[in-house]
Amino acid sequence: MRRAVLLACAVLAATAILVAGSTAFVYEPPRVPEMTKTTATTPAPRRHPTTPTFTRSQREELTRTLRRYLDGRSGDLAISVREASTGLSYSYGESLRTATASIVKVDIVMALLLRAQHERRALTSTEEALAERAIKVSDNDAASELWRSIGGAHGLASANRTLGLRDTEPGPGGSWGSTTTSAADQIRLLTALTSAGSPLSSASRRFVRHLMGDVEPEQAWGVSAAGTGAEVKNGWLPRERHGGAWTVNSIGIVRAAGRTFLIAALSERDATMRDGVESVEHACKTVAAALARASIET
Repeated sequence: MRRAVLLACAVLAATAILVAGSTAFVYEPPRVPEMTKTTATTPAPRRHPTTPTFTRSQREELTRTLRRYLDGRSGDLAISVREASTGLSYSYGESLRTATASIVKVDIVMALLLRAQHERRALTSTEEALAERAIKVSDNDAASELWRSIGGAHGLASANRTLGLRDTEPGPGGSWGSTTTSAADQIRLLTALTSAGSPLSSASRRFVRHLMGDVEPEQAWGVSAAGTGAEVKNGWLPRERHGGAWTVNSIGIVRAAGRTFLIAALSERDATMRDGVESVEHACKTVAAALARASIET
């Protein structure tokens, strides 16, 4: 009897273990996360910077166009144009060296600003007033005062070395208007007004450009014919050495077809001032329009 009871208890215990074990080892497969649906994309092609191009044949045609126009007119002309952002450029009459007349007033004011920067000071109120008169109304007395302030020919030559000019020879004594220059050098001067790498501070550059953008309306001819928003300085002078014929010059910065152009146009031996102005304006419009139409290479 006792043996039967023990056997029955053993059977019940084994059954309990089996039931418990079956519960403890029930296998549940791990949940598989849902796959996120992805869509393959093709990367956008890289955009290369665009560069205006001006082919040799386009340059030659522009040169012929200018020559045909100038052949029937008195005087000699040189013009240099450079697009500020890309460096695209064109020059005509590179060998011509003319007297600056009043365009040198920009150079004189820039020399004054370089001197003030070297002395770590701002312009005095008197210097500012003289600079305004020299450029905005082309006042000769103001220019003479500034010429003396910068040290005359020696001071201008020193400043021009700093500014990177190569062809500009300061006038002797007090004859600042007899300074001679090339169109290419005037583009270098304008580059010093527009480039962040200029020896002139940004404040100095803004000051000069503000004055050039606010010249008297009757003195705003010249490069302004080539575009809008002109910042300009002109010079005009009948010269005894040319029998009273006129030297007529114009330098400045204009916008055309969404681009910024630096332009320097110099002329001499013009029969009248009006003739010189017409030649300068025609050349400025012709060259700027040609460069503005330059094809875009991608």
